[in-house]
Amino acid sequence: MSTRRLYLLILLLAVGCQQAGIAANRAASPANEKVAKAKLSEQLKIYESTLLEGKSEQIRIAAATETLFNEDPLARGILLSVLGQSKNSAARMAVCKALIQARSEHRPIMKKDDFVQPLLQILPTKIVSEAELAAETLLLFEYEQISEPLEKTAADPSLPVNRRLNAIYALKLQPDKRAVIRLIKLVDDPESKVADAAENALIALGITVGRNAEIRKETIKMLQSQDTGVFLQNRVIWLERQMHKSRDELGLWQERYLSALDDVYSAIKDDTAKGKFFDKHLRSSEATVRLWALGKIYQDRVGTTPNPKLPAAIEPILVNLASDPDREVRLQTAKVLSLMVELNSAQSLLEQFKIEKYDEVRVELFVALGRACQYAFSANSGVKVSPEVRKQLLEWAQKYLVEQDPKKSQKGADVIKKLLEQGGLASGEVDKYLNLLHARYKQEKNGANGMLRGELLTAMAGLCAQRSVCRVESAKLFGPLFEAALDDETALVREAAVDGLIYIDKTKALKILRAFINDSRPVVRRKIIELAGEIGSQEDLVWLSGKIGSTAEGESEPAWQAMLEIFKGSDAGVLNEWIAKFESPGSKAELSVEQRISFLEIAQGKAVRENKLKMLKNIREKLADLYRKTGDFAQAAMHLGILQGEVKETDQRDKILAELLDAYLRWPNVKAATGLVHNCLLEKDLEPNNVIVQAIDNYLSEPPAGADPNVVLKALTQMKPSVRRPKWLEQVKVWLSRIGKAKEPKKLEKAGN
Repeated sequence: MSTRRLYLLILLLAVGCQQAGIAANRAASPANEKVAKAKLSEQLKIYESTLLEGKSEQIRIAAATETLFNEDPLARGILLSVLGQSKNSAARMAVCKALIQARSEHRPIMKKDDFVQPLLQILPTKIVSEAELAAETLLLFEYEQISEPLEKTAADPSLPVNRRLNAIYALKLQPDKRAVIRLIKLVDDPESKVADAAENALIALGITVGRNAEIRKETIKMLQSQDTGVFLQNRVIWLERQMHKSRDELGLWQERYLSALDDVYSAIKDDTAKGKFFDKHLRSSEATVRLWALGKIYQDRVGTTPNPKLPAAIEPILVNLASDPDREVRLQTAKVLSLMVELNSAQSLLEQFKIEKYDEVRVELFVALGRACQYAFSANSGVKVSPEVRKQLLEWAQKYLVEQDPKKSQKGADVIKKLLEQGGLASGEVDKYLNLLHARYKQEKNGANGMLRGELLTAMAGLCAQRSVCRVESAKLFGPLFEAALDDETALVREAAVDGLIYIDKTKALKILRAFINDSRPVVRRKIIELAGEIGSQEDLVWLSGKIGSTAEGESEPAWQAMLEIFKGSDAGVLNEWIAKFESPGSKAELSVEQRISFLEIAQGKAVRENKLKMLKNIREKLADLYRKTGDFAQAAMHLGILQGEVKETDQRDKILAELLDAYLRWPNVKAATGLVHNCLLEKDLEPNNVIVQAIDNYLSEPPAGADPNVVLKALTQMKPSVRRPKWLEQVKVWLSRIGKAKEPKKLEKAGN
């Protein structure tokens, strides 16, 4: 038995064993009596039970397909019996779809003639969808095999009209000119419904005959004389034209409809209303609409503010869409469920995964199942998933891991990582899967697919992270691989190796990684830089400083941030050394003003705590100067004010006072400026060559852009020294006179008086 069939059997067991038990005790119906007399195998009992009573269409079709190709002679009897059960429409349609599917896949059906009569016997049904499926299934046979009963049924006036209409539908599908001829003859039928149906069928085939008997006779003669090959070729050409026309029209209307849906959705602001809107359209009978809704939900999930009420609103229908009849819907549903792990979707995903025949969809279902289980087995998830589901998923992950297809192998490794890091497995199981990862990487180590090596090593590194329950075992097994992989030519491999080493032991990792600070991969360099910032020491400052100002992508700023972190953990002596190094002519690290300020602020804090007064004075002088360069005069004034209070020498004090006054004026803080001048006047009169007077004069001569010097001048004229200061008053008159020539001289002259 093939692997696919084995797992299908397991699934059918899960959904069909209860029905099988009931069926075993049920009295055999007359149609099923012959089969019941022989002893069915357990496998066939499950197939029969699921076919008759399966809850979803897809699982019924799967059961019918497995029964169709089962070699047991009794299997055919089950299908023929089901086709005869007029009260179980779902089961009959499942058999028809299994036969149609086999035809489309060109799978040979043994003794397919067994199905001719049972299918013809379905045509009288009043259930149109059943009859149409039976008609389509009849395409399995040559027209000679079915022509007599079909034509006879369609032409017999004694039969019910619906039975004749079903036969006309079957004739329309047949790619044979004799079927077309019969339809032409039926246009004359006395029963108007039959005549109309025949005419409409001909129109659908591109044949217009109308009600003119002579024209119809000529058309019949033409068809009878026409070569069969020419007839079929003409039909294919016409059908292709109709198909393209229909596609174009459908595409246009779909585009308009979906655009209208976009407009309606965009107008909905309430989160609850959006959830109801999606629920409605996920239930649409049109796959295109379901796909539209899935696309919007996916966008919502990957957006910056996902709708918090959406998961609860759509959970039932969304989980069911994992087994949707449409392949693309199943694919997109799996992708959405990968992002909505809080939904209880694991069981549905596993069931669909086992029977999914399209590889692309199967892989996405596998990924979604891995994420659903990862969440379910995490702490406080609130979602309950059977350990058996995890066990089966791990077995599938093992199969994927050893695949030669790189994508499948990577997905297998990722799912193993997700499940192992959550815990809950016996130590023997953990060791088994860790060793499988180790072996698969070793197998790929010298291969050409570097990306796969990188993905495998990434999964292994993740198992060494703090969140992993098995990090100790993983570190012991994978550690040597990470160190060896640092020389790998593939960047992704080196990135994963760096991550793995850091997860295991950061201190040891930094010792190793200092030899790789110039790796060609920016991501690798940045990881090492960030590690140095986290646990680095004084010895790392040298190589980090060499990266300041680097033109390499994303390197300079992270290196500077790392240095700042190391500086925060260093003593004042180290920072004092680097003040000199940064200012030395040969320094490779050219710091910006902002970088110098951030460094000196840290140094200032260290100097204060360690009472390094000389160092502190030097730092504050530099900070005051730097803040003035940046235009932050408030900070400059703060540092100058501190310096002014500590200096004892008169010359130095006067110089600092002048700089402080200039900072006040340019801040601007006029009140503080006039207060400083007032205090100076209390000590002595201010002559024109005094540094305070010169600072004011410089400001009034070249005020900052947008500043009005009259504001300062007005404040100065309003000062009233408590002692006589003639030289100062004379200087104020000079300023009034000078500025008065440019602005309102009479008003300023009055103020001077």
